[in-house]
Amino acid sequence: MEMTVELFDNIINTSQDCVFWKDKERRFLGVNQAFLDFYGFESADVLIGKTDEDMGWHSDPEPFKQDELRVLAGRSTYKVQGKCVIRGEERDIIASKRPLYDGNHIVGLVGSFIDVTDVLKRGAGDMHMVYSIEDLRPYRFFDKLLDDISLEEMMDPLTGILSRAYAVKFVQSLIDEKKPFTFALIDLDNFKYFNDTFGHSAGDQVLVTVASRLAKFMDGFGLVGRFGGDELLLIDLHNTTRESVTFAMDRLYKKSHVMRFDMEFEKGSSYVTATTGAASFPADADNFNALFDLIDKMLYVGKSKGRNCYTVYDKEKHRNVEIKKLSNRGFFPMMTNLRETMEEAEGCDDKLRAVAPFVTEALQVKDIYYVMSDGKLRSVNDPSFEAKADDIAGIMEEDVFCESTLERVEKDAPVFYASLKENGFASVLAAKIRRKDEVFGYLVCVAKRSHRIWQDNECALIYYLAGGLALGAK
Repeated sequence: MEMTVELFDNIINTSQDCVFWKDKERRFLGVNQAFLDFYGFESADVLIGKTDEDMGWHSDPEPFKQDELRVLAGRSTYKVQGKCVIRGEERDIIASKRPLYDGNHIVGLVGSFIDVTDVLKRGAGDMHMVYSIEDLRPYRFFDKLLDDISLEEMMDPLTGILSRAYAVKFVQSLIDEKKPFTFALIDLDNFKYFNDTFGHSAGDQVLVTVASRLAKFMDGFGLVGRFGGDELLLIDLHNTTRESVTFAMDRLYKKSHVMRFDMEFEKGSSYVTATTGAASFPADADNFNALFDLIDKMLYVGKSKGRNCYTVYDKEKHRNVEIKKLSNRGFFPMMTNLRETMEEAEGCDDKLRAVAPFVTEALQVKDIYYVMSDGKLRSVNDPSFEAKADDIAGIMEEDVFCESTLERVEKDAPVFYASLKENGFASVLAAKIRRKDEVFGYLVCVAKRSHRIWQDNECALIYYLAGGLALGAK
């Protein structure tokens, strides 16, 4: 069925979620019927060309503005909780937003939200809270507020840690007091996988568990909050130099069972990991917007390296990092470059050498390896490298194999496993170089970091590359 404008309108207008789309200046271009009904508008004409601030929908518009600026820089937001004013009444909403592309260029954003006010009110009496009044009293900002505001109002209703609004206000108060601290943005890796595989209650369970463990880890020297969706905030008042922050993050990732642990669900189990970006005030930035921009960029650096890691801001390394460049390192442009490059090269070896720079950049690996009919693991960039891999077929039941550890490799391809371990490799992504039913060899990417998480687009990239190489194989 062809997607016509009429069909698109019908689909959008039957959605129960409030859907909207905006241009690069954050001005409304259109909304669906549910959106109009929610605000009580007869037509979208009243808001076309206007921003949220023009409409006066938020008592605190800045978080919504910053979210949309992040989206316009290439990020997506998922289920971010906030408040909006509807006909004089403040309502709780959960919103998700994504960039709108024209080719490789971002031209606007599209978003949707739902009203959860009544749901939150019903659950307030049984609200789970990680922090008590006694936990927050030592901090001047909360000590003043607790005389006038209930503890429940400050907490995120699901995780029981600080809500986004109060976590951000706490950070801003520390900046006003000129008190040094480290700020970190934490993103749970592959969160959609938990929801899709084990159900949405599993995703909630992961969030609650990580939040609780993180708060316990930070007890006595900092607080944690929920930024929205699967993102958490960490505020550390003890570790404020790059060296001490790196030491603390290393302990958090390697010894705490907060960022890396196995979790059981009703329908199975999975390994939970997270990616973190961190920077410090005033060492790295002297205002909130600049500081948040840094931790957002550091989070993206971590994601571009394969997730399940932390990145602490280092001026010499990261001063020129741009989110647009990271987010648009770009799957489609990469595939286009690969295709054009492989078409120009003759033979499997020449094709592999030609595309190696693109692939190492896209996957953030130092080298690409391959195994051909002689069963030897060889390097594209280092002709002197050679290792045994004559049993690699034992793990290659499918066209693509990936593992964040080497457990399956150790079991089903012990010779290949021994070669990987001997060279310090801890996770692997491989694809068959296959044309129809004939397998000519295997393309291999490896990482020295254990639990390096290979993403779906990375698996697709290596599969596509292996298919192109097969065309030049003899």
